[in-house]
Amino acid sequence: MLKKDIKDILKEYALRFNQEIARYFTFPQGDERRVSEAMHYSLTRGGKRLRPFLVYETAGLFGVSFENSLNTAMALEMLHTYSLIHDDLPAMDNDDLRRGFPTCHKQFDEATAIIAGDGLLTYAFEIMSRPSTVSNCQIRCRLIEMLANAAGAFNGMVAGQMLDLIGSAYSIRKDDQEDLIKRIEEMKTGRLLRYAVEAGAVLGGANEEELKALINYSRRIGIAFQIADDILDVTGDERTVGKTLHKDENQNKMTFVSLYGLDTSRQIAVDLIQAAQADITMFGPRAQNLKDLASYIINRNH
Repeated sequence: MLKKDIKDILKEYALRFNQEIARYFTFPQGDERRVSEAMHYSLTRGGKRLRPFLVYETAGLFGVSFENSLNTAMALEMLHTYSLIHDDLPAMDNDDLRRGFPTCHKQFDEATAIIAGDGLLTYAFEIMSRPSTVSNCQIRCRLIEMLANAAGAFNGMVAGQMLDLIGSAYSIRKDDQEDLIKRIEEMKTGRLLRYAVEAGAVLGGANEEELKALINYSRRIGIAFQIADDILDVTGDERTVGKTLHKDENQNKMTFVSLYGLDTSRQIAVDLIQAAQADITMFGPRAQNLKDLASYIINRNH
C-alpha cells in the first residue's frame, strides 16, 4: 500500500478538526453575539491546523486518541488565532488579509477584533480547565500552567512579540542581531509549536527522556517554521500564501533573511529540520509523520 503524503494527512486531520469546531460555539441571542461571531469567523477562516495536528500526532505516539487530545488541540488553536487577530491590528502588523480572507478588524471593526482575540484567549483556558480535557486534575493543571507560560510575557509568545516590535523600532548592533532573531523566532512562533508537542507528550505520559527528545524536536522545527515564513514573505505568491507579503522589509523587521540572505537562511532551516528528525529516532516508525511534517515545514508554499 502506498504511503500517504504528509500534506494529505494534514488535510484529513484539518477536515476532521474543523468539523468539531461547531460543538464549541453556542451563540448568544443578544447584541453581544457579535463578538462570538468574530471569534468564530477568525477561527474558521482556514489554516493548516499545524499546532492541533502536533498535539494529536505527539499524543498518538503514546496511544492517545483524536477525541482525547481534541480539547487541548482546540484550546491551542483558539489561543493561536487570538494571537493572529491581534498581530494583524493596525497598531501591530496592520494587515488587511489573513489566509486569503479579510482580517478580523477589516471584517468587523478594530474594537470588535480586540475583544474577539480576548474572547478566544480566555475561552482557551476555560476549555483546558474542563475535566473532559483530561480527568487527572494534576495533569490538567500542568497543561494549563504550560499553556500560560508558552503564551505569556516572561518567556513566551507575548515576550516574543515585544522583542519583534523592539527589533523593528530600534537599531540593534549586528553582533547582537542573530541572538535576538533566534529569541524572537523561538518565542513568537516556536513557543506555541513547542507547547503543542510538549502537551501531546504530557497527555501521553511520556517519560523524561521522551519528553526531552520531543522538546528538542519542537524547538528546532519552531525556528525552521519561522525562517520558512520569512522566506515566503520575500519569495511567495500572495494569492497562494493568503496574506500580505514583503511586510518584513517594509516594516524594517529583523529576520534570518535580512541578516543572512535567502540561500544561507534556507540552509539554516534545512540543518534544523535534519537535526529535529534525528531527535525523534527513538520513537521509530511511530514518529514518521512527525519527521515528514518537519520536512513539509520548510518545503511548503503557504
